[in-house]
Amino acid sequence: MLTPTVLLAIALAAGLYMAWNIGANDVANAMGTSVGSGALTMRKAIVLAGIFEFCGAFFVGSNVSDTIRGGIVPAATFGASPEMLGIGMLSALLAAALWLNVATFFGQPVSTTHAIIGAVIGFALVAAGPGSVRWSKTGAIAASWVISPLVGGVLAYLVYRAVRRFVLRHRHPILAARAVVPLAAGSVVCIVTLSVLYKGLPKLRLDLPLVQALPVALAAGAAAALVARLAIVRSMRDRHIRARDRNAVIERWFGRIQPITACYMAFAHGANDVANAIGPLAGVVSVFSGQGTLATKTVVPPWLLALGGAGIVVGLATYGYKVIQAVGRKITEITPTRGFAAEFGTATTVLVCSKMGLPISTTFVLVGAVMGVGIARGFAAIDLTVIRRIFTSWVITIPISAAFAAVIYWVLMGLRG
Repeated sequence: MLTPTVLLAIALAAGLYMAWNIGANDVANAMGTSVGSGALTMRKAIVLAGIFEFCGAFFVGSNVSDTIRGGIVPAATFGASPEMLGIGMLSALLAAALWLNVATFFGQPVSTTHAIIGAVIGFALVAAGPGSVRWSKTGAIAASWVISPLVGGVLAYLVYRAVRRFVLRHRHPILAARAVVPLAAGSVVCIVTLSVLYKGLPKLRLDLPLVQALPVALAAGAAAALVARLAIVRSMRDRHIRARDRNAVIERWFGRIQPITACYMAFAHGANDVANAIGPLAGVVSVFSGQGTLATKTVVPPWLLALGGAGIVVGLATYGYKVIQAVGRKITEITPTRGFAAEFGTATTVLVCSKMGLPISTTFVLVGAVMGVGIARGFAAIDLTVIRRIFTSWVITIPISAAFAAVIYWVLMGLRG
């Protein structure tokens, strides 16, 4: 028979396992294109992502998290039996983590949020029946399968086409790059600053109105553009660049911009997605630590944020290379200019769609952006076999996570007696 102490121990292990899988699968969103383009080596990407993911999770991660991610199942459904919901959330954690592990093994980038939502649906169907699920919300999630990659892909396509036309194919590409690269650097810093000030991260609670956030973001972008301009002018001083080396120089300049976006995405990912592991875990802890209640919103103690952040970092360092390679190298060939277009498209899409309240997945946006860059080079530049496998993994994430959770819930309730 499973005692509350045993269930607590299993929950802690499940939360750590979930965080490890988030690091192994989801961090490719931040670092995949930078590694694929050569802007960062795998080792540097792991070190930078580890630092920024942990800092985002521990220092900025929300200390009040949704017990049931996405509001798919009302907590009031289990008001008379919080223990049942506690075991259900434990089942959801284990099921989502197991599916993420399988997806990572095959190098498939999937949505962590969709995995945990699917798992919640699975245990709810077994525990309380179909009427306990808010099916209208699942429609919005399904819509994100189309909206997210489409918007990210279109924006990345347009950015890369502009870079190729006005820089790489310009009569004087170096002169064109001297003007465009500072503009690109300033745009990236502007988007990153606006994301922090306008979108806001959970604990920062900045969420300034656009009229206040935009001038600050524009000033930061202008400063970054000026620094980039001075750096380029200084690097070209007394240097003659041979015609055959011009594209390599331009790619190198764009490669210096990519880590900025990558580090921001890692920081924001740690802040936002640690809740996928820690929110349900905090709810389980509140039930089986003696409180006996499970609220819709659960206070997350700092040690749980540290546990989640550490798990994400370890997952990235030990197993993250598979999905990083899939995103950065297998969909299409990535260079720094293409990687810049994909990351810029992703960061901008996430900012705009989040403010519009659209349910999007960063994973879907980035994969769509990488595809958009590939399409800009022609459909032959895309590995359609890889794309088909990724799309398949997206579609089956919710039903497989649900099936895993239903089985695990049934087993745990049987063992609980």
